[in-house]
Amino acid sequence: METERANSALTASEIFDLVREDLELVEKAIDVESLASVETVTTIGRYLQQSGGKRLRPALLLLCARFADGGSKTRNPKAAVQLGAVVEMIHAATLVHDDVIDMARTRRGRPSTNVQWGNHTCVLAGDWLYMQAFQVALRERNFHVLDLLIGLTQLMVEGELIQLDRIGQIAITEADCMELVDRKTACLFSACAKLGAVAGGVDAQFEEKLGEFAWNLGMAFQLIDDMLDFTSREQTLGKPVGGDLKEGKVTLPLVYALESATPAERALVEKVLEARNYDAVPFAEILALVDRHSGIQRTRERAQQFTDHARQIVAEFPDNPYQRALFTLTDLVTARDR
Repeated sequence: METERANSALTASEIFDLVREDLELVEKAIDVESLASVETVTTIGRYLQQSGGKRLRPALLLLCARFADGGSKTRNPKAAVQLGAVVEMIHAATLVHDDVIDMARTRRGRPSTNVQWGNHTCVLAGDWLYMQAFQVALRERNFHVLDLLIGLTQLMVEGELIQLDRIGQIAITEADCMELVDRKTACLFSACAKLGAVAGGVDAQFEEKLGEFAWNLGMAFQLIDDMLDFTSREQTLGKPVGGDLKEGKVTLPLVYALESATPAERALVEKVLEARNYDAVPFAEILALVDRHSGIQRTRERAQQFTDHARQIVAEFPDNPYQRALFTLTDLVTARDR
């Protein structure tokens, strides 16, 4: 079965082709819904929309909606498109707030919004995007949709608060990392799949299974992201490599490395955390430390465990192009370089 599935696996382009028309409608919906009465908010929304994001989250929602309806047009295609716009607007709002909190300088290879418009304006613009996303969702007149979105937003905000509390701390555990990955990324992936299931009109059990699949996918996605922060290049990543540690964040590759690091090596990490720069300790030295103690390898292996579980879940579903697309997404997440 695995061999047959591998032989029929779709490419990234083929996956997005399955929902390309709907994704174009999502783009149009975002464009319309980001139009505010205050010009600056509209400008910031358009700036984010034009910054070249992969639209992975709405694509996941749309794929799940089509899959939930047996591979045909969803029972409520307009709802799937609108909810796709909702999750991307919520994602954009989190990026605006994250960049303010992290004092980021770049995002997706361009100056971040806080650099362009300042912190005060961006906090308010992010708030507006959140509220506008809920305004769009409210039109569905579906309490379950609102429950999913409210729970999601609360988890993500709690994740930010937990992360702020841990900034600059070196005594971070694997469990600490997993808690943050769950609250900041995996919960959003899971909500996307569940919202797609709602648009597809399936029962609660089917919705939960899709949500579990996407949660594992999101866990793997973020762990690979944390790994790429060490191993990628700025031109590929779209932001400076080594940025997490520079911002005071100890992510899983470093946590694994520190488990067997010497006191002298640990002191190097502490210097970067304290200074919030690589002036005294070059990034290359930290990267060598993480690599030497198998931090990169172990993180990739941990991500693969989540990927494997996601594959096991989706393999239980009936075979069709949308099921194969979800199956292949797991490979694309683990193998990506940005």
